[in-house]
Amino acid sequence: MFGAYLPLIRAFRVPFVFCALWVQATLVFAQNGMPGSPNGLPALRQQDRAQRNKQRPRGPHFAPSNTPLVTEVNITGYRAYTSTKIRSYVKTRANRNFDPEQVQSDVRRLMSTGLFHDVRPYIRDVRGGVEVTFEVFERPTIQYVEFVGNKAIKDRTLRRELSLADGESLNLYAIEEARRKIETLYLEKGFPKVSVDLIEGNRPQDRGVVFMINEGQLERILVTSFQGNTIVTDARLKTQIKSKPGILYLFRGQLDRAKLDEDLEKLTAYYRSLGYFGARIGREVVHIGKSGKWVRINFVVDEGPRYIIRNISFAGNEKYSNYALSEQLGLKSGQHFNLKTLNRDLAALRDAYGSEGHIFADIQADPRFLDEPGQLDLVYNIREGEVVRAGDINVSISGEHPHTKTSVARTRVDIQPGDIIDIRKIRASERRLRHSQLFENDPTRGTPPRIVVRPPEGDGRF
Repeated sequence: MFGAYLPLIRAFRVPFVFCALWVQATLVFAQNGMPGSPNGLPALRQQDRAQRNKQRPRGPHFAPSNTPLVTEVNITGYRAYTSTKIRSYVKTRANRNFDPEQVQSDVRRLMSTGLFHDVRPYIRDVRGGVEVTFEVFERPTIQYVEFVGNKAIKDRTLRRELSLADGESLNLYAIEEARRKIETLYLEKGFPKVSVDLIEGNRPQDRGVVFMINEGQLERILVTSFQGNTIVTDARLKTQIKSKPGILYLFRGQLDRAKLDEDLEKLTAYYRSLGYFGARIGREVVHIGKSGKWVRINFVVDEGPRYIIRNISFAGNEKYSNYALSEQLGLKSGQHFNLKTLNRDLAALRDAYGSEGHIFADIQADPRFLDEPGQLDLVYNIREGEVVRAGDINVSISGEHPHTKTSVARTRVDIQPGDIIDIRKIRASERRLRHSQLFENDPTRGTPPRIVVRPPEGDGRF
């Protein structure tokens, strides 16, 4: 029917989409008849159709016909930033249907940039639609950042710690965060009485940021001592803290109040790991000499009673008897509680179940304190889970130029599809892969070889 038009299409290389539309239009005319043909429509009906086609707006329509079009989008009030930069945050476009919700969304997006302290939209009816104008009120930009009063720390070091830079928006929240960072840096350097004030940068007319720093006296730790400790020596407790004299009393050794608080928490946790659950630790900071530069830190320890394990029991175990599980433990009834030994016992119990295929066994220790001071019962809650067999064994070798065959890795894995998974064999296979010298073992340069057992998906296979 339209074979006669093919040479014309090839000659002008009409795009495919246009060809399809053009052929469809040809079929419509062939069915309805051309003007003047025996099957043609009356001339009046043809004129009405042509008139309606002229009045019909062209292009896609995504909103009701009574929604006005956006004729123009204007940006006013900007000085430091270009109109192109501001328009990149605006989704309202000309020649699209006007959407008031989109305009409000544009306002919120502009405000979230932090470049403006206010954005006001204006809608004006014009011929052919509406005109949208965004009036922006810019925040002042930072033209300089200065420090006054700093002697111990150089300007260059302070600038490196801050996120402020020339040309950025003068944001009060960012400036306050910078002030806190300066205080934190001085506290870490041993200036516990430092104060940092903002003398410029908190007013709309300011064009720069100036910090006034009162460093105070540098304080260094001369002596760290302990009082009240009986079970642990001073030397052992010093290994648990960071607040102690520096090397040759010159390098490090600055007093940091935040680290001092962390040391109290570490010492308390250390005593509780030894069974002193009621231990309380305080601290004293004493200045030595008239200069106030050197301080003595004295940790005061109230150890309290050391808890003894009265009974050990198990809950939820079916595969192993209580006696068999007790044989795996280092902690026994009548011994003092020790967190390090408890963690080893948990690992031993998990290995016992993992060696029989229960690699997802969940074992938790629950110390239960008794009314009688200094005694507790230890309960191991066990969820054995199902026995797991190996399904598919997949080998993934990554790197810039991987050349090792997957079969080489498989030969170093002591497990085959269908085998009951033994967690000890998994660890031994990982060690063989790492010692093969075929793969990267340095964590800083890549991920060392490891074997991951994933739960079943879909068909129940691993």
